[in-house]
Amino acid sequence: MQEENTNSPRLQALAPALPVVLGYLPIGFAYGVLAINAGLTPFETIAMSIVVYAGSAQLMVVSLFAAGLNPFSIIATTFVVNLRHLLMSASLAPYMERWKKSQVAAFCYELTDESFGVHSLRFARGENAAPQSISINLTCQMAWVVGTILGALAGGLIQDVKPFALDYALPAMFIALLVLQIKNKLHLLVAAAGGLLSIGLWLGHVTQWNVILATVLAATLGAGVETWTNKQRS
Repeated sequence: MQEENTNSPRLQALAPALPVVLGYLPIGFAYGVLAINAGLTPFETIAMSIVVYAGSAQLMVVSLFAAGLNPFSIIATTFVVNLRHLLMSASLAPYMERWKKSQVAAFCYELTDESFGVHSLRFARGENAAPQSISINLTCQMAWVVGTILGALAGGLIQDVKPFALDYALPAMFIALLVLQIKNKLHLLVAAAGGLLSIGLWLGHVTQWNVILATVLAATLGAGVETWTNKQRS
């Protein structure tokens, strides 16, 4: 009984990682399959999930690699796509002012879009202890690596992941995390505006900056509406 009571708080501390883990296992699997079919070795496939750990960007890298692009183009494209991490880190930075630099570095190394959604909710509730936050990130990455390993092992047996609907796991996970963050009509307005702007920019062939620009514009709209609303109340 004593051992059960000791382990229970640890499991509860990692509970916020569960939605991400459930999404990362199939997506990591899909990435592993696609990477092997694109010509990467199992070692290279798994090493990318450990060293790079960029989620959707890894899927993009695999498609660029299969298309025969040179390494510089792949690196430059990935850099531009991942610039959104600047916005995520700026949003969470105020909650990490008392953390050690080593803790901030460890946390940021494993921060992804999905774990950002989890931590945004946690930090807003005052749950910003460094050990738990880093453990959540580590749990998420372990799930991604496990999925990658399974996908790499099955890569030669599966040529197309679409019949398994694995390609839908990523947007489904994003939708679930978004719903958890919507607290009022303004949040819903910003979410809808960001989605529509991103789609509009994509259709306008702004395919590398659409997420970043849509996020900035939607956030600016939300800040403007909130400021105007506060002035009307005062």
